[in-house]
Amino acid sequence: MTIRVLLADDQALLRGMLRRLVDNTPGMDVAGEAADGAEAVELVRARGADVVLMDIRMPGTDGIEATRAITADPALADVKVLILTTFEIDEYVAEAVRAGARGFIGKGADPEELLAAIETVAAGEPMLSAAATAALMARFQAHAPRHWAKETERLAELTPREREVLVLVASGLTNDGISQRLRLSRHTVKTHVNRAMTKIGVSERAQLVTLAYESGLVEPGEML
Repeated sequence: MTIRVLLADDQALLRGMLRRLVDNTPGMDVAGEAADGAEAVELVRARGADVVLMDIRMPGTDGIEATRAITADPALADVKVLILTTFEIDEYVAEAVRAGARGFIGKGADPEELLAAIETVAAGEPMLSAAATAALMARFQAHAPRHWAKETERLAELTPREREVLVLVASGLTNDGISQRLRLSRHTVKTHVNRAMTKIGVSERAQLVTLAYESGLVEPGEML
């Protein structure tokens, strides 16, 4: 299956480099290029894409607003947003996750890392670079704003097993890692994750991570 990638960045030179990288990678094609967030939303609605490689800082509609528009559109439910930026700081990472981004990686990443991130996000798994994860941890270490009031209340609806799985998700483990840790099948783990998201009222796995820290369910430094 070919992964169709839409490139959204205001720097034409960078888009050209990314286009060559993606088009020269077996199993990937460029679905289009956008110079700002509004154009990215328009193009993904017109042409479709599996992954939108989205810059945050763009003129006009920025990457966070564009991400929010994409993830809020039921017709684009299968489109995943991977944030690509030089600004891996806590405010941007947290806002991007809340907006529904599936992943976050810096522009300084190696080509192999970037391609692996695209594949990971396309497969439905969250992808946070080491710098992005550190930024999230720094934010929660300094202060833990409660932006998830209703969602936090719904944590009480989780079964003990769902809560246990949520803690492991927030600790950075993949479904395979959780499967090995709890000695459950990968399908069972995925079911617990999906049920937790449904009960809490979030649509992205990465949002579970943010909620787990902001609600105090997991404390900074508890990475397993």
